[in-house]
Amino acid sequence: MTKFIGTGVALITPFNADLTIDFDALERLVEYNIANGTDYLVISGTTGESATVTPEEKKQLINFIVKINNGRIPLVLGIGGNNTTNVVAEIKATDLSAIDGILSVCPYYSKPTQEGIYQHFKAVSEVSPKPIILYNVPGRTATNMTPETTLRLARDFANIVAVKEAGNNVHQYLELLRSKPKDFLVLSGDDDLVLGVLLAGGSGVISVIGQALPKAFSEMIRLGIARKAKEAYDIHFKLMPITRLIFSENNPTGVKAVLDTLNISKSHVRLPLVEATDGLKAAIKSEIENLEKS
Repeated sequence: MTKFIGTGVALITPFNADLTIDFDALERLVEYNIANGTDYLVISGTTGESATVTPEEKKQLINFIVKINNGRIPLVLGIGGNNTTNVVAEIKATDLSAIDGILSVCPYYSKPTQEGIYQHFKAVSEVSPKPIILYNVPGRTATNMTPETTLRLARDFANIVAVKEAGNNVHQYLELLRSKPKDFLVLSGDDDLVLGVLLAGGSGVISVIGQALPKAFSEMIRLGIARKAKEAYDIHFKLMPITRLIFSENNPTGVKAVLDTLNISKSHVRLPLVEATDGLKAAIKSEIENLEKS
């Protein structure tokens, strides 16, 4: 599944001041990423505020990004939830002809057992015509998918090809890398840990900060995959402060403030999220200026 090796970015959904979708800004963001080395785009993930985007808006986002991308780089679509029946129905109802893979989050809120997680993804696998990237993010779902469950799914279902691991748990990454099937991809969902994951054998990232600084970030990922540790860490250390800042007031609040500073899109978010504080915006602006000087 080489399409998912390297730098994937979880696109924000840009909004106008009235909180309608800003399609002009979305086009700028897509073009900016394609021009600066991003390997694939992820539509309707957590960073895209999928929780507050309506089903009709989701269709509009898919159609627009498919049109703008025009087959230039792979596209991954987020389809997940805690109602297995609804997830299965959405996969069946969605035109996936221009989509290269599905990113599907572990069921949230319901707090299923590991067997419940397995059976959920078994049902997803059985109806998906596209490769599946599992998404483990226990900080949001309240349930951790253990390496044992992830690897059981990887071995049992040929179309489950990768996991986006976002538990900020180094031991869990290492257990996945130690025991995974040869062709199964371990992708980092933690921008601050990704380089260590790559050097240990990971295959890439689905990033938040990558969409704002795609040139530097994607170069770091390429160097990491090539096991060029010193050169990769030189970039990592430069990006550490901005990466820390964007998660200090939740995601995508921080990265939207970065993109606003870069004049790509505005920082508007939908409730219950609120915009970055003036203090965070000032700190982000200062750090972007530092990066531009370096």
